[in-house]
Amino acid sequence: MTQIKPAEVRFYFDADVLGLGKAVVRLRPDATYPGDPGGILHKRERPACVITKPRTDDDVWIPLVAAESWLIITRDSKIQERRAEIAAVRDNGARMVALSSREATSTWAQLEILMCRWRSIEALLSVPGPLIRSASRSGLATIKLD
Repeated sequence: MTQIKPAEVRFYFDADVLGLGKAVVRLRPDATYPGDPGGILHKRERPACVITKPRTDDDVWIPLVAAESWLIITRDSKIQERRAEIAAVRDNGARMVALSSREATSTWAQLEILMCRWRSIEALLSVPGPLIRSASRSGLATIKLD
C-alpha cells in the first residue's frame, strides 16, 4: 500500500500566470495557484489553495500568501512602478518574482523564463522577505522596496 504524505507548498503562481501555475502543479507537488483544488502528485497531497478565486485583490491575497511563507511568481513588466503592490509585499514580508520580460505573454514564454531562472528562483526560498526580483531569460534583478 502506497503511503500518501502531505506536500509542502512553497510556490504560489498568481492569477497573472494562471496557465503557468496549472502546468507547474502537474510537475511539482510544492506549487499552487488561486482556485487550485489540490491534488496528489509523486505520493504527495497538495491541499486546496487558500486563495479560492483568481480575481482576488492584491491587498487580500498578498498577506495570505506571505503568511504561508510561499514564494510568489507573477507576471508584471512594470513591477517597479506598482507602488501599492510593492508596499503590500514590503508590509507583509512577502517574497515575489515577477516575470518581467515583455515576451512573457504566453504560458510557453513564461515557462521558458521560469526554467532559465529556476535555480536562482528556488534559491530565494532561503532568503527572508520582503523581496521582489524581476526575472527575464538572462537574469534576476532586484526591485527596490522603498
